[in-house]
Amino acid sequence: MSAIRPSELAERLESGSSDRPFLLDIRPASAYRSDAIDGSHNLPVYDELRRGEDDALLDRLDEVPTDRDVVVVCKMGIVAKGAAELLADEGYDAAVLLGGMSGWNGYHEGSLTYRVRSLIWRLR
Repeated sequence: MSAIRPSELAERLESGSSDRPFLLDIRPASAYRSDAIDGSHNLPVYDELRRGEDDALLDRLDEVPTDRDVVVVCKMGIVAKGAAELLADEGYDAAVLLGGMSGWNGYHEGSLTYRVRSLIWRLR
């Protein structure tokens, strides 16, 4: 399972290239409606995955394209990690957005928390 930093994702999205990843936001619909990455697709299986109900995602794989990289987004990136692993097991090229929406928003706001997290990610 791979991961992508918010800055890397922003570069890929802004490049306008044909290799734009499929952004799979697994958060509940209400969270998605209030704050989401432009062009992302909501498949609200977050709560089920937290409970270990992997079939919630596996039963809806027909909604996830197989011909594009997939970046999985949740609140902080923890549940998305498990979702990305499930997708990878099914043959998808899947990555998790490090820090989730919190990291994405921190990147755009230039927050101190994001800058510290970003430094830690680079040191890994």
